[in-house]
Amino acid sequence: MNMKRRTIVALPGDGIGRVVLEETIRLLGHAGFEADYVEGDIGWEFWKREGNPLPDRTIDLLEKHKIGLFGAITSKPKDAAFQELDPALKEKGLVYSSPIVGLRQHFNLDICIRPCKTYPGNPLNFIRRGAGNAIEEPEIDVVIFRQNTEGLYGGVEWSNPPDLVYQGLASHPKFVKNFGHVPKEELSVSTRIFTKKATERILRAAFEHARRYGYKSVTVCEKPNVIRETSGMMYKMAQEIQEADFPGTELWNTNIDAQMMWLTKNPENYGVIVAGNMFGDIVSDGFAGLIGGLGFACSANLGRDVSVFEPTHGSAPKYAGFPESIVNPIAMVESACMMLDHIGEPGISKKIRGSIARVILEGRVRTYDMMKMSGSADVIGKGAASTRQMTDTLIENL
Repeated sequence: MNMKRRTIVALPGDGIGRVVLEETIRLLGHAGFEADYVEGDIGWEFWKREGNPLPDRTIDLLEKHKIGLFGAITSKPKDAAFQELDPALKEKGLVYSSPIVGLRQHFNLDICIRPCKTYPGNPLNFIRRGAGNAIEEPEIDVVIFRQNTEGLYGGVEWSNPPDLVYQGLASHPKFVKNFGHVPKEELSVSTRIFTKKATERILRAAFEHARRYGYKSVTVCEKPNVIRETSGMMYKMAQEIQEADFPGTELWNTNIDAQMMWLTKNPENYGVIVAGNMFGDIVSDGFAGLIGGLGFACSANLGRDVSVFEPTHGSAPKYAGFPESIVNPIAMVESACMMLDHIGEPGISKKIRGSIARVILEGRVRTYDMMKMSGSADVIGKGAASTRQMTDTLIENL
């Protein structure tokens, strides 16, 4: 029996975000998911016009309805962002910051989940040489848990730090030794802050997921041999949590640099991986590359009350102006499946994932990335499916 009809906040954002979100919503309807959608303003156009890529009215919508489906955004460096700001706003001291990071921090969407699972028949799947020069295609089923609100993405940073900050830094002997000779105005500082509360929450979420879905291991992917305080704290807490509450789940420890090497050596050995913000971002993109790339990379941003689901790809503005959209919608569709699981509609998500599996295995309809073409407006004429044609085929195979 279906749950009550929901209202979903649709956040198209920039570039290709709108088309992949619209096609996904169309697919959800055909799959039997009944919902009302209200559009929230977010992204580059609102930065340029209003000086705020995440207006308060969008915050209010999510506060009310709790669930968001997000397309993609354009982000640019500070100076480039300032140049595109409406001239009337340039004297107000506004500084661009990513609206999706803003959403995560405002609603404390601290748990980011990024599954990376092989679809048989995907021509973009990772292959390697095995014994006797045999070609192997390992089956990958990895779920990355990324701490979403702290670490290097916490936004606590300065150029030419104020005196109070500089004095605090100068209280550390290594700062004095290595940077004490550098003029303050030549310094830029970004912090990497971990808290025990948030670290425990992401670790427990990872262990609970592993136990619930039968993964044998949880791997802490950090750099505790060098970043001793933050990475070291996460691994130590993982040891304590595993020993006390999850003795049946193995705890592994990898350094992020070595992990990226092992991606192409034995990716099938890993189950659940947990990391801070930056390293989680890196390792999730690495594993996404093994299952087909960003066209297949989905994610969930989970808080206690509000959750937002999004593909991990960007807005690809160069594709947004094509006469017909060529981009692969599967990452957005998979993100919607994560939303369905989260709100108690696993039957519909299973139906949609089954359709994706059938379409990929059959191989009759493939977007340009699946055909290993460069993204250009003429790929449809060369046999690649448009975004809409791929969605139509997924609907046919439900």
